[in-house]
Amino acid sequence: MNTGTTAPASARTTARTTAITNIAALVTNDPSLGDGSPIGLIQDAAVVMDGDHVVWVGESSKAPATDNAVDAGGRAAVPGYVDSHSHLVFAGDRTQEFNARMSGRPYSAGGIRTTVAATRAATDAQLSANVAKYLAEGLRQGTTTQETKSGYGLTVADEARALRVAADHTDEVTYLGAHIVAPELADDPAAYVDLVTGDMLDACAPYARWIDVFCEKGAFDGDQARAILTAGAAKGLVPRVHANQLSYGPGVQLAVELDAASADHCTHLTDADVDALAHSRTVATLLPGAEFSTRAQWPDARGLLDAGATVALSTDCNPGSSFTSSMAFCVALAVRDMGMTPDEAIWSATAGGAAALRRTDVGRLTPGARADLVLLDAPSHVHLAYRPGVPLTWAVWRSGERVH
Repeated sequence: MNTGTTAPASARTTARTTAITNIAALVTNDPSLGDGSPIGLIQDAAVVMDGDHVVWVGESSKAPATDNAVDAGGRAAVPGYVDSHSHLVFAGDRTQEFNARMSGRPYSAGGIRTTVAATRAATDAQLSANVAKYLAEGLRQGTTTQETKSGYGLTVADEARALRVAADHTDEVTYLGAHIVAPELADDPAAYVDLVTGDMLDACAPYARWIDVFCEKGAFDGDQARAILTAGAAKGLVPRVHANQLSYGPGVQLAVELDAASADHCTHLTDADVDALAHSRTVATLLPGAEFSTRAQWPDARGLLDAGATVALSTDCNPGSSFTSSMAFCVALAVRDMGMTPDEAIWSATAGGAAALRRTDVGRLTPGARADLVLLDAPSHVHLAYRPGVPLTWAVWRSGERVH
């Protein structure tokens, strides 16, 4: 059993060091550590941070001397959550739509267009304040890396504004001009695709790392989605795909074909879709908050995992179909309703999300990783599913700073 490891000297800094000791169970996501499982669980553990990076993990009794020390008091520690799919640049809410849906009534006036109208009418300051609010809400619960998208502007100016606002708050910004066809061009979707791949892309690309498309009946078909993603890739944006959420379709196969970082939702999959994901580096990002909020079919996480696909969990935080910022809630749903074990769910909410963002510096607690750590007010990460809905986040460190 490997019980301790240290970063090379080149990875260390001159900043003050801090040891978090007396951790009952530490999830490292390094199978070479601890119990040798995929989550690399170390019992009675410690983590040493030097500045914004982890420099040592191992058994608490073997921790090196440091400038500062924090006693975890027998609590569990997990890497900071990596939420790789959210829609935080919006205004207004859709309470009436949700209430109607939960009451079994159709709601004809709702949908994405409601949020588009409210978002267009909001000021930059209002949008920025909303993004900051939901990022802070997630951080209090342990989310230390957050992706977010545009998609509620659907004009050149409003999409560029959304991405500019998002980029002020996070490095993981996604251009989603292809969320739906803008209301003004509802009768001419080809013209809207031309806009999304032309002037809108030119205005938005400087603020984004990723490009996404909602490949679904009623949004964009496979050919339209391919044109949009290919145009984005030519501008240096890496593809992601809203795929196979509401029905079977070409989204997953397209994501794999274009080497997209992730295919998100993956609710309706054929055996061929599962096989394609399992033999690619495209991550299947599952968003159980959406199924919870819409009473839809749950994704088959068990089938994806058994086939060998890489699975991430994310909140899909948005005002319409998944208005939650709680990764812990998504972990509990994945265990209860999607066939995942607690170990698989915590890996997917941390290392899986990092894989969906093609990041190796987050989602793990090993030497060289960014010092993002969550102490749970519980002796094991299993309590995230065992005690659903309970606020178990006791303390959060991001980049070596205690932020909650």
